[in-house]
Amino acid sequence: MKPKPYIAVLTLSLAFASCQPKGKESLRVSDAPIPVIAHQVSSTEGTSTLPLSGNVEGYTTVRLGFMVAGKINFISNQEGQKVEKGQLLSSLDPTSYQIAKAQADIQVNQIKDEYQRIKLMFERNSVSQSDFNKVNFNLQQAMQQQRMQAKNLADTRLYSPIAGVLLKKMAETGEIVGVGNPLFVVSDISRVKVSAFIPETELNKVRLGEEAKVYISSLDKTYTGKVTEIGSAADATSRAFTLKVDLDNPGLQIRPGMIAEVLFESRSTNQMLTLPAEAILHDTDNQAYVFVTDSVGQKAYKRNVTVGQLVNNQVEVTSGIQKGELVVTGGQQKLSEGIAISLNK
Repeated sequence: MKPKPYIAVLTLSLAFASCQPKGKESLRVSDAPIPVIAHQVSSTEGTSTLPLSGNVEGYTTVRLGFMVAGKINFISNQEGQKVEKGQLLSSLDPTSYQIAKAQADIQVNQIKDEYQRIKLMFERNSVSQSDFNKVNFNLQQAMQQQRMQAKNLADTRLYSPIAGVLLKKMAETGEIVGVGNPLFVVSDISRVKVSAFIPETELNKVRLGEEAKVYISSLDKTYTGKVTEIGSAADATSRAFTLKVDLDNPGLQIRPGMIAEVLFESRSTNQMLTLPAEAILHDTDNQAYVFVTDSVGQKAYKRNVTVGQLVNNQVEVTSGIQKGELVVTGGQQKLSEGIAISLNK
């Protein structure tokens, strides 16, 4: 049996009526303004900071090697251990040098005997002046050879010329080493130097003898040092000058090779625009941006900004915003370009 026409019409009407209110409600929800908190940009007085990346170096660093060749038979320290000034660091097997020294001693004694005999004969006019001179020269030559062999024997023992820490040990006991090869690196770290590069555009902001703050991230500590060197010539590629800051290191915690950040504070104050750190977002390209409201505070617009230093828990903004503008500081994670907002007082 066919359904009655008025039943079908009623069914369609009910279906349409059940869907229609739901669609309007969804539309109203999506168009609802997003509540946010906004902060008015103002200027604050502060000092600018010039940060420079640097590297810690020992105050005095020496690279040591033997003046003679041979086989190492002793090494006193391991890397990282303290070394005293004049301490024996290493030695070579001295056997061959002891033999050479003994032979030189014998040669000198033999020629001395001959010299004494010829001298007596010369005084009696029994030998000529040339014969006496010949023996005298032979004695002088033998004595110089004796001194050379004594020096070679002494050079089988390597002493540290400074007190410090053994930074590197590039040989082991039993190795045969050549003349002059650097085998040990000793550094005096009772004081250290931080070496950094400063751009030529910032060079006028730094002076010799000026104090600088040095932050070492691996120790999470900030130290105070003084500028002791400023390069006289710029690097040809980077157009930057070398700069060195001296630091006291009483606990020997600062070690060569650590990364440091050198901070110079400006000698004058200036006006700067700052925002709470939470107001600043970053996109996938690490570009910093904020959301700025329109003049009536009804819509938000994305604005790229350039950030500077941290000032009293606020982030300096060097470009992208102006004094008096309203910047969203709460709820900005839900915003998009041109979206409707409502300001929470």
